Amino acid sequence: MTDVPSMRGAEVGRRIGVGLMYGLWKPRVLGSWRVPASGPVILAVNHSHNIDGPMVMGVAPRPTHFLIKREAFVGPLDPFLTGIGQVKVDRHSTDRTAIARALGVLEQGGVLGIFPEGTRGEGDFASIRAGLAYFAVRSGAPIVPVAVLGSSDRPGRLMKALPPLRSRVDVVFGDPFDAGDGSGRRTRKALDEATARIQKQLTAHLENARRLTGR
Repeated sequence: MTDVPSMRGAEVGRRIGVGLMYGLWKPRVLGSWRVPASGPVILAVNHSHNIDGPMVMGVAPRPTHFLIKREAFVGPLDPFLTGIGQVKVDRHSTDRTAIARALGVLEQGGVLGIFPEGTRGEGDFASIRAGLAYFAVRSGAPIVPVAVLGSSDRPGRLMKALPPLRSRVDVVFGDPFDAGDGSGRRTRKALDEATARIQKQLTAHLENARRLTGR
């Protein structure tokens, strides 16, 4: 039996995120009402900076369990991230424990956060891994696209690894959509088609978010 990440822990994480993100930067949140108020949801977030995950945790209307690379779970961060309901994943193999935990979050009606690009990059959704389609098709959970803009515009003066303190970071939530074709099929072909559908939706959302925010 795989332990399902703690929903209570994720709520604690959300509260910590609220304090830190609003205390250090100026998040401008658009469209958070589009996140379904209950039931399983997958947040698909672009990834260009280390603070993107914590930022979404702090501004999302519901507690979020992110799939996070195992390399981040070092020293005291390991028990902390686990305690706030985050899911450790080995990106270099088929991590069945992480898959089971992520599906467990969705089965319990929780919110799963995924960086579909798999790693930090341009944050433009140009390359999307098949994992997102698998979780969406397998669980039937809708995907809400999330664009984080401004986190990687320029480094801070005090800490180069962080955006300038009190700078504005925009977080734009899109309309939920279903990745599957309604058949419930989980064949390789069905997942490839779902991945293509997802990429189209996420890219369109990012373009719209940039237009909306002037980024």
